[in-house]
Amino acid sequence: MPATPAWPPKSAPRLFVETALAEGQVLSVDGQQGHYLAKVMRVSPGDAVILCDDVTGEWLATVDEAGKRAVSLTVSEKLREREAVPDFWLCPALLKKDRFDMVLEKATELGVAAIHPVVTRRCVADKLNPDRACTIVTEAAEQCARTALPALEAPQKLDALLRDWPEDRLLFFADEEGGTPAAEAFTFTKYPERGEGAHKAAILTGPEGGFDDAEREAIRAHPQARPISLGPRILRGETAALAAVALWMGLAGDWGGDA
Repeated sequence: MPATPAWPPKSAPRLFVETALAEGQVLSVDGQQGHYLAKVMRVSPGDAVILCDDVTGEWLATVDEAGKRAVSLTVSEKLREREAVPDFWLCPALLKKDRFDMVLEKATELGVAAIHPVVTRRCVADKLNPDRACTIVTEAAEQCARTALPALEAPQKLDALLRDWPEDRLLFFADEEGGTPAAEAFTFTKYPERGEGAHKAAILTGPEGGFDDAEREAIRAHPQARPISLGPRILRGETAALAAVALWMGLAGDWGGDA
């Protein structure tokens, strides 16, 4: 006999919605998301859609009606609880639009808990379109099957970030002039017996032109800052941010590494 097809199918579209979900709930999806379901994915009655609300987790819903402007869905069952992600922040200096879009997208896929954009003296950009940034983060989370969206904060000047930095969170500083090798520094956050102790953590990376001397001095003077090296080569801003996140996730995050 032929095998029973998996349900819901892996090809089922995924969407984050702003409404808290529950079994038996009926909701209408319109606007850009409705267009995506109706015109791009061409859903029809009976088709499966995966919904996430960033609160309760991941749910299976079934299409009741697919109109030109809206799609009606009924939530049938919970598939997964909202995931627990490592308490790791990325604090990237703002970059040119396309390069920062990549940072937002890939950092979300890599699993960061929060993104705190930073404005430094050498940043070529000092603003971030919040709607565009939110769309990029949400679509990336949908693509990689996250059930928890990273918190996306408004851009903040470096001095304000340092002034308000929480006392219980390490701030790894990717310093192009050198520091503790990143792999060594990150290992200590998972294995406290090998270093100064486990902490909540974040990584600070610079803009296209790097940090200036005064900024570097201020960061290094902060009690929670830990200068690190990302290797012998000078990396672009987006490369440094994503390389650091990937390394931390592998050594101290939820990728199952055992350094």
